Amino acid sequence: MHDELTDQPQTQPLDADIVCTGFGPAVAGFLWTLTQGLQKPEMAGVESKAMPGLPPQIVCYERADDISFGVSGVVTRARAIRASIPNLDPAEIPLAARVRNEKLIYLLDPLGVTRRPAWMRLADQLCRAFSGVLGVAHEGMALPWVPEFLHKRDGFIFSLGQFNQWVGQQVMMSGLAQIWPATPVAGPLIEEDRVAGVRLAADGSEVRAALTVVGDGPVGAVGRQLDEHFGMPAGHRRDEWAVGMKMVIDLPENCTLEEGTVWHTIGFPEPEIFGFLYVHPGRIASAGIFVPSWMDSPVRTSYRYLQHFIQHPYLWRHLRGGRLRSWGAKSLLESGRRGEPFLAGDGYARIGECSGSTNVLTGSGVDEAWLTGTQLAEAVLELLREGKPFTGENLENTYVARRRASWLEHESQAAEKARNGFQWGLLPGFLGMALAGLTGGRLSLPRPREDRHPKKLTDYYAGRLSRSEIERARQRAEAESRPLHDILMDMCGWPPVEYDGQLLVSHQDALLMGGKVQAPADFPDHVVFRSPQLCLQCEAHLCVEICSGEAIRISPENPAGVPAFDREKCVHCGACLWNCPVSNIEFCAAPGGLHSAEN
Repeated sequence: MHDELTDQPQTQPLDADIVCTGFGPAVAGFLWTLTQGLQKPEMAGVESKAMPGLPPQIVCYERADDISFGVSGVVTRARAIRASIPNLDPAEIPLAARVRNEKLIYLLDPLGVTRRPAWMRLADQLCRAFSGVLGVAHEGMALPWVPEFLHKRDGFIFSLGQFNQWVGQQVMMSGLAQIWPATPVAGPLIEEDRVAGVRLAADGSEVRAALTVVGDGPVGAVGRQLDEHFGMPAGHRRDEWAVGMKMVIDLPENCTLEEGTVWHTIGFPEPEIFGFLYVHPGRIASAGIFVPSWMDSPVRTSYRYLQHFIQHPYLWRHLRGGRLRSWGAKSLLESGRRGEPFLAGDGYARIGECSGSTNVLTGSGVDEAWLTGTQLAEAVLELLREGKPFTGENLENTYVARRRASWLEHESQAAEKARNGFQWGLLPGFLGMALAGLTGGRLSLPRPREDRHPKKLTDYYAGRLSRSEIERARQRAEAESRPLHDILMDMCGWPPVEYDGQLLVSHQDALLMGGKVQAPADFPDHVVFRSPQLCLQCEAHLCVEICSGEAIRISPENPAGVPAFDREKCVHCGACLWNCPVSNIEFCAAPGGLHSAEN
C-alpha cells in the first residue's frame, strides 16, 4: 500500500503521530473510538511515523491534575455515547443513572425582590390565585409538559468528572494512547498556516505531531490562538456565553426525591437565570444555575445567586439538612453554530465545545462534544488506513463531511437562532426559543443589529438605589474586599444567607470543601490585565463581579483601581475573559483550579 504520509516533508522529526489538547468529552470520544478502531484487523498494517515499527503514537495533554476533572452535572440523551458504547451500563460509572422522571418547573419569586418584568409579576399573582387548579405548591409549578426539544427522558444523568475518569481508564488500558494530566498546553505550533504540534506551558518545550486535535474547551489557550491566527468564518462570532455553577449535595435522610429525577427550572433567582437539579445514585444531587452574558445586570455574583436558588421553597424542602460534597463553575459557549470556527486545516482539527458543538436549544453539550470526537476518530482511521496525510482538504472530506451529514448538524441549524429574542427582552427570548424549538429552526425572531450589553449600575438600579448609595456600596465593597453585587443585593432587600456550616457555607469555604484549589508555584499568573489604564476607566469591573472563585478583586492592597488576582482562588472558569468589555484580559494556560472528581 502506497503511504502518502512518507511523501510529506517534515522540517523536524515527529514526537508523536497525534497530539490532543484537553481531556473532556470530545477528546474522550475521539480516543475511545480511535483506540477501539486501531485494534481491528484492517488496521494491523498501520505504523507510527514518529516511531516506525510501533502503532501510531497518540498523546493527550490535560491541564488539570487529574483526568476526572470536569465541572458539570450532566443530563443527556446520550445518543452518540450509546452508539459508541452500545452495552453501556450506568451502574459501572459512579454517580451515573438513567433518567426516570423529568419536569420543567416555573419558580415564583418567594421573596419579592427579583427584577421580574410586569408580565412575570402578573404570572406569579395568577399562579397564587389559582394555585389549586394549576397545582402550585411551595412557590413552584411543574409545567404540564417538557418541550420535545428539551426532554432527556430516555437518557442518563452523569457526573462528567466520573465519566471522564471511567472513559480515560478504558482508553489507557488499551495501551494505544497516553493521557498526561497536569500538563497544560501553552499554544499551537503554527508554521506557514500549518499546525505542526503544540508548545507545553511548563518549560516551553515543543511536541511535534502530524495531527493536532484541539478539544481544550471554550476558553482554552490553543483554540483561542487558532482563532486569532486563522480568524473566524464569515458571519460567525462568539458573543453568547454563560457561567454554569453547581453544587454536588448529599441529600438529607428525609429527602423523597428518587434517583433519576431531573428538574429544569426557570424564573428564579432572577428571571434570566436557568436552573437544574439532578438526582444521582446514593442520595446525591447536582443543583446549579446558568448566568447568561445577555443579563442586564452589570454585577452578577453567581455564588450568591446559587445559594438563593437552592433555598427556593420548591427545592429547599428536599435539600434542607443536606451537605455540600463539592462545588464548581465553568464557562459555557452558548453561541453554538454561530460560534463555530474553522473545523479543520493542515495538521489540525477542532472538536467539542471549542468547535461550536453546544446546543443551547436542547440544553445539551456533552453528547454533542462526544459525537464530534467520534466523527474525527472515524476520519483519522480512514486516513490512516488509506495512507493519506492530515491535510486540511483530507480532513474536510472526512471529518467535516461526517459532521455536516449528522444529526448534530441538523440540530445545530435548528438551534442557531434560538437565542435571538433575548437581545430584545426576556419575553421575546422565551418566545424565540419556543418558536425555534417547535419549528425545528424554520422560524425564528430577528436578531437586533447591536448586541445587548449589561447596563450601567445607575441605570440598572434606577428607582431602587441612588447614585450616592451605589457609590457608598462601592467604597464599602473595596474596603471589605467583598463583591459589590453582594452588598447591592443586601440593599435591595435580598435576605442574608445564614450559613449552617454544611450546605450553606461561605464562598471561600466552598472552594476548600468542594474543589481543592491548587496553583503550582513554578507557573506564572494565568490571568493578566494587559493595560492597567483600561482598568482605571472601567466602571462596573465585570471581571471582579463574575469571578467564580472571588480570585479577582479591587482591594485596599491595590488602591489604584486595577484588579488584583489571587491565583490560589482561581477555578479556571474563564468568565473574566468574556466579561471584559474591552478584551483587556489574557487567560494563559496553567494547571490548578478545581479538581473534584464528582463535578
